[in-house]
Amino acid sequence: MSKVDVVIGCFYGDEGKGKVIDYLAADADVAVRATGGDNAGHTIKAGGVKYAMHLIPSGILSGHTTGIIGNGVVLNPKILLEEIANLKSHGYDVERYLKISDKAHVILPYHPMLDAALEGRRTKKIGTTGKGIGPSYCDKYERSGLRMEDLYAAGFAQKLKEAVESKKALLKFYGMAEEEFGDSLDFDGLYGLYCGYAEKLKPYVCDTLTYLHKALERDERVVVEGAQATLLDIDFGSYPFVTSSNPTIGGILTGTGLSALDIGNVYGVIKAYSSRVGEGPYVTELLDATGDKIRELGHEYGTTTGRPRRCGWLDLVALKYAKRVNGLTALAVNHLDTIGRFEKIRMCVAYDLDGTVTEDFSTNLELLDRAKPVYREFAGDFGDLSGCRKFEELPLAAREYIGFIEEYTGIPVKFIGTGAERESMLVRD
Repeated sequence: MSKVDVVIGCFYGDEGKGKVIDYLAADADVAVRATGGDNAGHTIKAGGVKYAMHLIPSGILSGHTTGIIGNGVVLNPKILLEEIANLKSHGYDVERYLKISDKAHVILPYHPMLDAALEGRRTKKIGTTGKGIGPSYCDKYERSGLRMEDLYAAGFAQKLKEAVESKKALLKFYGMAEEEFGDSLDFDGLYGLYCGYAEKLKPYVCDTLTYLHKALERDERVVVEGAQATLLDIDFGSYPFVTSSNPTIGGILTGTGLSALDIGNVYGVIKAYSSRVGEGPYVTELLDATGDKIRELGHEYGTTTGRPRRCGWLDLVALKYAKRVNGLTALAVNHLDTIGRFEKIRMCVAYDLDGTVTEDFSTNLELLDRAKPVYREFAGDFGDLSGCRKFEELPLAAREYIGFIEEYTGIPVKFIGTGAERESMLVRD
């Protein structure tokens, strides 16, 4: 049987996972999305067209790869149908190549309303995208959520009615007046709307767990596309400034039905610097002209929200933590061309905690707030990297920068991004 390649973000998301996935999908039979919802996005340029994929695995853009939305995903049918329509308009055979888990949970209009109500009551904001992801996962674990298979069950109307009445009461508890609900929580309208969604999505819904394992038995190549990233993990991230799922290797397993024995390579994706969107601790953040310059040179604005990202130097302490959590077998380093425009570059190699120096990462907020980065400086000015096709063709300073990442983490760097285009990536044996 074949093994599954997994692509995981190492920090706070937006590391450029899409480029690595795009490369791996060129030879893949199946690409899977395992966790999260339309709060995440992969941006891919294919055939001169820029695609922002939020739910459908971006591997489907290869034209021959089956895209699977796994059971660990919470999906908004409206957003999903818009993505399907966009792919069809560009000639993709979605009916043939898209599969949706019958166990994936469904986002309903009351989920974003609850998201906004909860965020509004917080004295310290989490920075949610407001897409209803958290409340949908709350329903999942509270065992009151609706799964795709429920949309086709005889008891769907009753389940939906109970859910709507329950959420109306909850929204009132959080201070929303009933007249503010509008048509969003009208049962008859909602039932008709979601029955319509169900009919349109029915050709894609199936038992994806069985589909995946049979694909492996046929020795097909499978790639799992991670969403968000390690430091946003609900368990292993900087809680509570995290997402509502497990974008680490554990979530890959529970979000697909794959077993630990099925996993082959685990590729951790980083940028040659770091960035974060939303609230939460960030040890190497640069609140100065250097941080602003990184943002502009790297075009650091959120795929989903458009929000400007917070930027800073690369944090190797956090990267070593991502290795421990995920069992990374290789790294992808994107934006080497961006960081190479600086005359001098820094990497964080340790944290100073009130005079005690450590190379061990912690998600404890008090510790992270006190931590001061210990930097090592490197030469920059890499010049134009667009003509480099092999690692040996990179300037010496660039090779030394990559080499130190490998030495510090003990992980080989397999992919190196040298530009925005899909072709701008070096692949090392």
